[in-house]
Amino acid sequence: MYNPAAASRSVLASRTSSRSVTETVNGSHKFVIKGYSLAKGIGVGKHIASETFTVGGYQWAIYFYPDGKNPEDNSAYVSVFIALASEGTDVRALFELTLLDQSGNGKHKVHSHFDRSLESGPYTLKYRGSMWGYKRFFKRAQLEASTFLKDDCLKINCTVGVVVSSIDCSKLNTIQVPESDIGSHFGMLLENEEGSDVTFSVGGERFHAHKLVLAARSTAFETEFFNGMEEDEQDIVVTDMEPKVFKALLHFIYRDTLIDDEELFVSRSSFLPSVSESFAAKLLAAAEKYGLPRLKLMCESVICKDISIESVAYILALADRYCATELKSVCLQFSAENLVAVMQSDGFEYLKENCPLLQSELLKTVAGCEEEFSGEGKCRSVWAQFSDGGDTNDRSVRQQTWENGVDRSQSLWVHLSDGVNNNDRSPGQEP
Repeated sequence: MYNPAAASRSVLASRTSSRSVTETVNGSHKFVIKGYSLAKGIGVGKHIASETFTVGGYQWAIYFYPDGKNPEDNSAYVSVFIALASEGTDVRALFELTLLDQSGNGKHKVHSHFDRSLESGPYTLKYRGSMWGYKRFFKRAQLEASTFLKDDCLKINCTVGVVVSSIDCSKLNTIQVPESDIGSHFGMLLENEEGSDVTFSVGGERFHAHKLVLAARSTAFETEFFNGMEEDEQDIVVTDMEPKVFKALLHFIYRDTLIDDEELFVSRSSFLPSVSESFAAKLLAAAEKYGLPRLKLMCESVICKDISIESVAYILALADRYCATELKSVCLQFSAENLVAVMQSDGFEYLKENCPLLQSELLKTVAGCEEEFSGEGKCRSVWAQFSDGGDTNDRSVRQQTWENGVDRSQSLWVHLSDGVNNNDRSPGQEP
């Protein structure tokens, strides 16, 4: 006998659904152009490129043309473009270019495709090297008289939204799971001091904590509590650390985040010889002492943002002292790529006097950069720096490993050892 209810259940059981979702994957990049007045005169159609950045699985770059891209404009305008810097075919995207007003009034110059409809939809970039932008982005005379230019510096923000489509079944029925809040719970345990069984005396201040929590996070604490101290010992004196640094250490152990302290992020570039006295450096030392690799990386990331020609040698010495391998690698690479300028800094003299073994490591990094250059890598030839006085404006210089029968790595070692200015000797010649 035909059963309508059973037939209905059968039909319902076979129903499926799906949904096509088209959206943008967004990412932003800030491009700072220092020395604008020196960039002028580079020539019409020639650009200064930002570092590449990744959005939506593709690499992008910002191109700034100080003398304009269009010959017909006779350098009356500056041009700004966004270029697809990786392989791709028919990449559809939205763009936003913002020239930042540096007066603090917030009157930025913004060109944006977001939050407005476009007649023909998103822009399509056909292949690597395709660009979108403005040939007449800003009149050069007006730009140079405006608050967009400050201290000979321009700041450009770029946002790219890559269009992607997908079949999404999961979003039809979803339950949002919040981010883990275990750090806040352990943080409250630290603040309330409930159940604490150990006290630290640091510079006249006392900190209450929990042995099990500390031991679970730090092998150094585990060894100290369960192998190196009496079971009933509850008071520990710390003599090699400031109270604020130990407080930040405990904050990380319980919350797994950096403490919110402005001093941690303040630049120390004006106090270069004492960079080791910065809050971030002291916390790095504490992380090394207590075996906290994640905290070390966090501190390395903070300190890394302060690397410059003048500071890199001091930061390199700091990284070497506390086995901060990631920070050390960045410093060596930066020094190799800017070798001539770094060698002329006070920091290089400090390095020679206090950390001579680091010069050998720097030499190896320089040699690696040379090999990468010869293999079509992006590192600029170090010998090109010596030959042109460190000018890095869009030149391509290639030299043989041996020149006039002289091993140039030996000649380079003489430069490193003596800290000599490249104007005193010709590259490729023995001193």
